[in-house]
Amino acid sequence: MIRFRAAIVLASAAWLGGGPVAAMAAEPAMTPEPDGAACTAPAPPPAPMEGWAGRHVALTAATRPDAAGKALLTLGQAADATLAQTPRVRYAVEPAKPGGSVSYGGLFAFDVPEAGTYRVAQDGRSWVDVIEGGKALGSVAHGHGPACSGIAKMVDYTLQPGRHIVQIAAQGEPALTIMVTRLP
Repeated sequence: MIRFRAAIVLASAAWLGGGPVAAMAAEPAMTPEPDGAACTAPAPPPAPMEGWAGRHVALTAATRPDAAGKALLTLGQAADATLAQTPRVRYAVEPAKPGGSVSYGGLFAFDVPEAGTYRVAQDGRSWVDVIEGGKALGSVAHGHGPACSGIAKMVDYTLQPGRHIVQIAAQGEPALTIMVTRLP
């Protein structure tokens, strides 16, 4: 996955006229997908997730619910997040799969302007909870992203307007790309 991210960064730099970086981007990344197939080029994300292929922001996950507002996700924009070791994270609600002492997690906030279905996408396989009114919501759908898109997992929730918390738990690495978007 790291090689795939690097290919996206290099391709973006090449597109923007990155000089020597453009030459490096010409070599396709050979990152295997979960089914074992190799990706030779990134695939576009599904609509309405075009923000996954756009500019990512850097974000550090909060380690407690009252600090989640400092890790604010913007709807439709991917964030390259740094997570904390699980023992350092105090979740708003205990995750169903909290992970062990060697896993990573964190909390993020996002604002829902209108009621609807929202998707949380990530490049990892971590446990995702969305908290509304102090309770973890059940998902209405979940699945994998398209092959070679860099999206490993997508989880959909029906949400009401207001601020929500996304909890990430049981991630095997200290980094995660995450995005929340409204579905049509």
